[in-house]
Amino acid sequence: MADAANAVEEKQDLQEDMSQQDDKTQAQSVEFSEAVGTEAVTGAGSIDVLLAMDVSVTVVIGQTELPVKRLLQLGPGSVLKLDKSIDEAADLYLRDTRFATGNVVVVDGRFAIRITQILGLNDSAARAAQA
Repeated sequence: MADAANAVEEKQDLQEDMSQQDDKTQAQSVEFSEAVGTEAVTGAGSIDVLLAMDVSVTVVIGQTELPVKRLLQLGPGSVLKLDKSIDEAADLYLRDTRFATGNVVVVDGRFAIRITQILGLNDSAARAAQA
């Protein structure tokens, strides 16, 4: 019985010591070796992979907001009036970034976009700040 009581006390002492160590954060300094300089590698091989990739472009001709009640009433033949006039350019997006504007045209019976302006980073950032 005494052995069992001693074992329980030792276990409790060990747990107290561990909890005290957990309260203290220990940090060690680490030394990193210098990176070995390598000659510039031409990226011709890796850039070819990027140039061959397909990316999704989204064209936005306008937008509108409507109550959910009206949304639920939509069906075949319903018409949604958009915020842009037919004379305004459509916006082209790569992911969430507007990068160009253009006019909607028809080519071989399919919708197409004739690019009218390529936007720089400053143009996209300025427009996003205004929105």
